[in-house]
Amino acid sequence: MKRSVTFLLALIFVVVIGAFMTVETVRFTERAVLTTFGRADEGAIRGEGLLFKAPFPIQSVTKYDTRLRFAEARLETQQTADNRQITVQAYCVWRVADPLKFFQNFSPAGSAEEDHFRMAQDKIVARLRNAMGATSRYRMDQLFTTDPAGSALPALETEILSRVRAGGVAATGSAAAPSSGEAPGETALVDGSLSELGIEAVAVGISRVSLPENTTRAVFTAMAANQDKLAKELQTSGEALATQIRSEAEATASMIRGFANRRAEEIRARGDQEAATYLAQMDANPELAVFLRQIEFVRTALARRTTLILPTTLPGVNLLSPQAVADLRPGELPRAADLARVNPADLLRPPAPQPQDQRRGPSQADEQRTPPPVTQPTSAPAPARQAPGSPRANQPASVEPAGSPSNGPANGQPNGGGR
Repeated sequence: MKRSVTFLLALIFVVVIGAFMTVETVRFTERAVLTTFGRADEGAIRGEGLLFKAPFPIQSVTKYDTRLRFAEARLETQQTADNRQITVQAYCVWRVADPLKFFQNFSPAGSAEEDHFRMAQDKIVARLRNAMGATSRYRMDQLFTTDPAGSALPALETEILSRVRAGGVAATGSAAAPSSGEAPGETALVDGSLSELGIEAVAVGISRVSLPENTTRAVFTAMAANQDKLAKELQTSGEALATQIRSEAEATASMIRGFANRRAEEIRARGDQEAATYLAQMDANPELAVFLRQIEFVRTALARRTTLILPTTLPGVNLLSPQAVADLRPGELPRAADLARVNPADLLRPPAPQPQDQRRGPSQADEQRTPPPVTQPTSAPAPARQAPGSPRANQPASVEPAGSPSNGPANGQPNGGGR
């Protein structure tokens, strides 16, 4: 019983060791190359899953990761077509496309997959450095412009990618020599294309560009000149457009002013024509016209609740003077010349105590309609009443104390010559 258990354990150990030596697991991101005594033929490639093989050293399996890999070159000083120096750093994205060719070309680097990838990486970097010589075919203003759509960098990257894929002989000169460690004028040989090596270059790009100080100054000068040219073009087009707009506006304004002037002349002529009738009526009786205008002014000024402090010498306000209509007869209108002679100081002077003065005698007698009979004294006849238009009638009447001979009886009745 004890021997059977020992035998069973030994058998299990041998099976495990045999399985470990004869079974390999290939992931879905890998491809395997099965070699017999170090050789690989056309049917040596295996996909994902379990892979059975003979124990080492009869057969061995080399697995390659087929996912994308990244290779970046060092900064390279390149010369543009207009003899400008720039420092460029590029990268390449690649992957293993044919595991069999990849194994056949890079197996001399060692037995491990890492050795193969390291050698392939060095070859790709060397091709990338040599392909960066395509920068000399472009000028500085083509590579760096203010318009991203007009830059030649995408075209440069496409050309570098095609050179990396095609391989061949790198350009000679000092462009690649300083950073590659080769002597100036030395030619770097790159054999075959990448497809023959089992490698696929997916993309190539420029990751960094730096400019020397003198080149930077020249680039800024060129950019400033380009911007100045663009600004002048925009300014010229703007001035032309402004001139056109200004001309159109002046033409429109001139047309509108002409129409407005003609319309104003028509309205003015019509107004003069309509006012001619009223002016003729006012010329027939100017005193009545002035009086009506003054009455209209007073009515307009006092239509609202306002407090006005105005001198009585102001036209239109002199009608409010107590002396404006004191000496007028019934039906008689005040004249502008008489209203202008009213002295504002007389309005502020208190009246002297006296009986009814003779200024109101005629008007009061006319209003009462019943004048008493008056006899004229024979010794001293009373002065005759002046006409309303005479200069003497326009002067304020003089008042004498009561009981004087010129005032007649002292009973307050007016003189007989007042009528």
